[in-house]
Amino acid sequence: MNRIEKQLAVTGQAGAYQKAWFADLRERILTRGEPYAIMQADTPHEIFHAMDIPIVTNQWWAAVIAAKQLSPLYFDFLKEQGYHEGLCRYCSLGLAATLHNDPSIAPWGGLPKPLLLCARLTCDCVQRVFRLWGDALGAPFFPIDNPGIESPSPRWWEDGIENWESLYQPHRLDLMVGQLEELIAFAEQRTGRTFDRAHFSRMMELIDRQETVLGEADRLIAEAPKCPVRVAEQMTNTMTAQWHRGTEWGLAHATAFRDEVRARVDAGIAAVPNERKRLMWIGAGLWHDTSFYSAFEESHGAVFTWSMYLPFAFAGYVRRPLTDPMRALASRVASMNEQLHNPPWINSWLVHEAQRNRIDGALVLMPKSCHPAAASSKFIARDLEAAGVPVLEIWTDMVDSRDWDGPAMQARVATFLEERLG
Repeated sequence: MNRIEKQLAVTGQAGAYQKAWFADLRERILTRGEPYAIMQADTPHEIFHAMDIPIVTNQWWAAVIAAKQLSPLYFDFLKEQGYHEGLCRYCSLGLAATLHNDPSIAPWGGLPKPLLLCARLTCDCVQRVFRLWGDALGAPFFPIDNPGIESPSPRWWEDGIENWESLYQPHRLDLMVGQLEELIAFAEQRTGRTFDRAHFSRMMELIDRQETVLGEADRLIAEAPKCPVRVAEQMTNTMTAQWHRGTEWGLAHATAFRDEVRARVDAGIAAVPNERKRLMWIGAGLWHDTSFYSAFEESHGAVFTWSMYLPFAFAGYVRRPLTDPMRALASRVASMNEQLHNPPWINSWLVHEAQRNRIDGALVLMPKSCHPAAASSKFIARDLEAAGVPVLEIWTDMVDSRDWDGPAMQARVATFLEERLG
């Protein structure tokens, strides 16, 4: 796999920080015997940050494995062990690596035993996958409910900042707050540590500041005459800050990212000077082949300028006023996955984002195995096409490269660019 050029200084800094963080994490766990947790991306990481309990995010770990080209080995191993091919590969790749149990090839030697595993019950297989993973690691699984919303607002990004209590419905927030308090009690009982509510409140304030800064970077990119930052670097800088949200480093990195974006915009620097067509990538990152995002720049002047990670930072996280930090956190946990995957949340937002970012065409990831991620794909395609944005469906997986034919897919996208976008 060819890795793309890093144009921003902060991109290298993010990678270096994450590598050092993981090395320190292993030192804390293996040498000092400290606890850590394995969490899904849409779970309340902030609770563990407030208790100084490190987090490994399942999706981040799967992306690391995929980027190291290990997913074919692990998924073939799962199949040999009798696991069916319909398992969500994004969620089960970490399980596969643990079951394979070869520290000599696993990234950083693999994951040791955690304090617990935590996931929201957003699909049919996640509960079983996480219970099996917990059994393999010798750790308990703490599930969080996924309460349905009665009347989802199609324009949630306008209501969720200041009217979040009514948008996410008080009775749903009551349920979520109760489960968050149960998770806190569970972690306190198993670690002997105390949840510091004052520290938690300060963290939530830092998160609001961080997401506001990322929102400023997003607006700079959207409004620039030509895209100043490739989408792959947007993903790296956004998500590294997000995994460490609520920390001074997370805020500082988001600020450095915004400032470097602003400097490029002010200097008139474009990521691709010959930009002629603006593309949006819809879905999780193509973690096993991120070079795909730059494959059409020279030949077609087609630049991926948008993915969900950066714009969701402001729209999905900020809560004003922040008078009840725990309830504000509950409002994020209650619907994050649905906003990014379920109609009418996601398709309405994507039409809005396509118009705001002057998008010419959209590529929609159609993951065969990840049911929540594919739930609204047809709605997305229909609504974008109706809004005048041509759509190409990409039937593949974000972490499983076994059915990925890079040259054939590039040829298919080239035809789309030439025939649909002109």
